[in-house]
Order: sequence, then C-alpha cells, then structure tokens
Amino acid sequence: MTDFNDTILKAYHGEKTDYTPLWFMRQAGRSQPEYRKLKEKYSLFEITHQPELCAYVTELPVINYNTDAAILYKDIMSPLPPMGVDVEIKKGVGPVIYNPIQSKMDVEKLDDLNPEEDVPYVLETIRILTEEKLNVPLIGFSGAPFTLASYMIEGGPSKQYNKTKAMMYGDPETWFALMDKLGDMIITYTKAQIASGAKGIQIFDSWVGAVSAQDYRVFIKPVMEKIFNALKDEDVPTILFGIGANHLLLEFNSLPCTTVGLDWRTSITEARDMGITSSLQGNLDPAVLLADWDVIEKRTKAILDQGKDIPGYVFNLGHGVFPEVDPETLKRLAAFVHDYTSK
Repeated sequence: MTDFNDTILKAYHGEKTDYTPLWFMRQAGRSQPEYRKLKEKYSLFEITHQPELCAYVTELPVINYNTDAAILYKDIMSPLPPMGVDVEIKKGVGPVIYNPIQSKMDVEKLDDLNPEEDVPYVLETIRILTEEKLNVPLIGFSGAPFTLASYMIEGGPSKQYNKTKAMMYGDPETWFALMDKLGDMIITYTKAQIASGAKGIQIFDSWVGAVSAQDYRVFIKPVMEKIFNALKDEDVPTILFGIGANHLLLEFNSLPCTTVGLDWRTSITEARDMGITSSLQGNLDPAVLLADWDVIEKRTKAILDQGKDIPGYVFNLGHGVFPEVDPETLKRLAAFVHDYTSK
C-alpha cells in the first residue's frame, strides 16, 4: 500500500485540510459496469458473504474515482437475519420482511447480535480492506433504529409509515423495546466494525424525515444519544445522515456525533446559519449527475464555495448514486472537487 491518506478524517474532526475530501454515497456498485457483471451471477447478500469479492466491490470506486474514503459494501439489512428477521431484498422493491414486528413478544423473540459469530464475513471484508488494500479510510455503517424499525414493522418500504407511527403513538412500550434492541445491536455491530479496521461510522437514518421534531425528541433521540455516546470512546468520526430532515438538523447537531450529513434540500450556508456547529457532509443532488457537465460543474462549485474555506467539510451527494450515472462523470467530478479546492 502507498502512504495512507487521512485527509477525510481531519475534515470530519474539523481540522484544516489541503483540499476538500470526498466520497459518494452508494459509490460501491450501482453504476459500475464491473459490479453489474457480478450482479448477473450473485445477489447482494451473496457478494457480502464472500469477503474477497466484497472487498473488491468496496475498493473499486476508490481505484476508479480516486475518492478519499471507501464505504463498506453491504446493506443496512445485513445484521438483521442473524437476529431472526426473515428478509429478502427484492429487485425493484427493496427489503421485504416476512415476519414483521407487531407486538412486544415479537421484539423479545429477536436474538442479540454476536458479530464474530453472526457476520464474520463482514468483519473479514473489513480486515482484508484495511490490512491489505486501501490507502484511504474505510467507513463502516449501520442503519439507524427508526429506519430499520420502519422496515421491520411495515414489512417493507413505505411512503406513509402508518404502522410504524401507530406503534410509536399507540404502543410505546413495544416501540421503546424495539428501539433498545436495535440500539444495542447497532452499538455492538459498529464497534465490531471499528475493531476490525473501520476508521469512521455513518449511521443512515434515511427515512427519519417522516417524523416531526417533537416526535423525534420523544421517540428516537434517546436511543440515538445512547448509540453515539457508546461510540465516543472509539475515537473515530461518526456521521448521521437522513433524507428530508431539515427540521431535525438542530436535533442531529445536539447529538454526540462528529458530523451531520445534509441532503440536497439544505445548503451548507443554511445549515451553518441555523446553528449547525458539527462538521458537515454533502450535498449535491444526485439527479444533477444526469445533466450536462457544465451544469454539474456549476452546481458543484456553488456547494464547494460554501464549504471549502470552513474547516470541517466533506463533499458528498445528497443521497446515493443513481444506477444510470456514467462512472466517468463521477471520476471527473472527484478530480474537479480536488483541483478546485486545492490550497
């Protein structure tokens, strides 16, 4: 391996950097032809169960795009089957769960996660990447309790989260039991990732924008505080990201996490003006990547101009890469961000 590039870790910790570092959500897979070829033969879960293959998929965008971090290739559903969740990732649908949580008894039936026994392939993938392959940090991740619970209660993707909110409001005892179970799993799971070599952790609370700030404070924030407090001693950056969560950003900022991830709805300037003091990550609308280069460059410049001179900023997308995006566009974008922000 060549010299280790820790620029992104410095940015997460609010230190000055020589340029704005970046990675792309869902940079591993999706739009890469090498990955699509693999997917003709293997499912997502089959890839993640083969550490050498999974490490290859994870490393590929670092090689192809020159990103400043790798994001572990896996799914937020990965730790759930060992807990007793019967989940299938259906093409064109997403995760479908055949034994949804409906009662406290269902929560009590869930097993605790023992990462070394239950997901050894995830930890081995991390070890291969961090000991043999990468010269940039590996970011591990987990789904957040609300987002995982929404799938586990609804039985799959949802637009309204009616069953999830019905449990929150109507059966808080079961709700908080599920939050505790998921919170403990996330702490155990992410600590195991860090012990195996992950240099940062992103918590994806993709769907938490569906709840009000008041409900967030009551039903979700306590478990988030528990998770981030437990990770504080690990001395790695922790990033919290949600979609459509503008109204929750101050709540995110008051959690003991390092970095707040922004989607494309809130600019860097708006976040700072509202009082966000954490380091920031984001936030080009991934749909812009389907436009002509002059549009991409103009939009990217506008974001970089807001973030590049303030320590504690990492460029990213406001959500994941679309499968339709040309890999060459991502390569060009990474080079542009590095060149434009170089001191």
